[in-house]
Amino acid sequence: QKFTLPNGVRVLLIPTDGTQTVSTFVLFRVGSRYETKSLSGASHFIEHLMFKGTKRRPTTQDISRELDSVGAEYNAFTSKDWTGYYVKSDARHADMALDILEDMLFHSVYKPEEVDRERKVILEEIHMYRDNPLMHIEDVIETLIFDGNTLGWPIAGTDETMAGITREGLVSYRDAYYIPNRIVIAIAGKIGKKTRAHATRLFGRLKRTSTPQGTSTPQGTSPHRGTSPHRGTSPHRGTSARPKDFHRFRTTQSAPRLTVEYKETEQVQVALGMPAFPYLHPRLPALQVASNIFGGTMSSRLFIEIRERRGLAYSVRSAVDALEDTGSFIIRAGVAKDRIHEALQTILREATRMRSSLPTVEEIHRAKENLRGRLTLGLEDSSEVANWYGKQELFTDKSVTPEQQFAKFDRVTREDIRSAARAVLVPKRYSLAIIGPYKDEAPFQKLLGMKV
Repeated sequence: QKFTLPNGVRVLLIPTDGTQTVSTFVLFRVGSRYETKSLSGASHFIEHLMFKGTKRRPTTQDISRELDSVGAEYNAFTSKDWTGYYVKSDARHADMALDILEDMLFHSVYKPEEVDRERKVILEEIHMYRDNPLMHIEDVIETLIFDGNTLGWPIAGTDETMAGITREGLVSYRDAYYIPNRIVIAIAGKIGKKTRAHATRLFGRLKRTSTPQGTSTPQGTSPHRGTSPHRGTSPHRGTSARPKDFHRFRTTQSAPRLTVEYKETEQVQVALGMPAFPYLHPRLPALQVASNIFGGTMSSRLFIEIRERRGLAYSVRSAVDALEDTGSFIIRAGVAKDRIHEALQTILREATRMRSSLPTVEEIHRAKENLRGRLTLGLEDSSEVANWYGKQELFTDKSVTPEQQFAKFDRVTREDIRSAARAVLVPKRYSLAIIGPYKDEAPFQKLLGMKV
């Protein structure tokens, strides 16, 4: 059931059989790719601050204790193009979950001392990721793939931007993007008779914004009712935080890229990536099937060749990530440091094989059944159901059912898979990121066919 409130907030109710829980997601169409350089990390910073107290629930403990008292699960996520908050609870407490989410998202106080305290927490989070090669390799490869675009910026920001972001800048950015026509609420599970009315009452009070998505918001259209929680701050001081079209990504890459970060490790983290298809691209299902065959499972080509036959890595996998205007195809592996060249040669050889030859009928059948099974298992959880439909609505204004997605996979042919692989696995668009004990890049440049 989909309906739009008069102020532009879209609401999805997805009744789910066989569960006594309700999962409520509130998604905002804003993430790190919308930020300016001086505000890099703002989306993630704001996500943290939403849990730090409201006028009705003044402290973090007031929020967490209320949710913990009913055994609820709750969390939030920041990505490159969306930010989401969720509460999963016993269906008897679904109204409380909605009330807390609305209170957090539109009445958080952002006390100056909380902003400064959380700034330190985020800096430690940044350091944790940077010190862990398994985590840090994600930022390194995305910086290479999306070079020159905000998609290549780390979601959490940097030490420098965290030091420079002010409370005023955060409030301005939040008020510019946390507006009704950028909000999707997805509620899945054992939905009560009053859920629709409760969601309408709470979120229908947000002030409507007259501007379409992706354009500047005029003065005075902040959805945050009243000024008491944010007294003394101008929601639109300066122009850097105003909604704008993000810088769309169009690759101009004409030669392989390489980054080698020196770190004394026994296991080397390797990522080979390239731009791929966006959400609604007709060849995305074929690429997803191709990735499953290539490195999506423990019976995939890469896993069998790299780990089982050669013992080169503990883990190796490939994955497709779709965004609004582009996407990525990334192969990752944790490799023995003295056998990295053999591992990379094998990965590159398998990529060439994926581009040049048709997959077998058996491989295709296994991949399609695997994708179907994973999605079916995932959607047994009401939180996954809410996330599935909510994100689709946020970016495509439509909802594909699991059955419709299965039909897309079923229509994929052998030629479709090879064609998708040829379009994406293009050697001149390869980006290679390595974290390990290497100071000489020349051998890796040679592997990629780069000029040394």
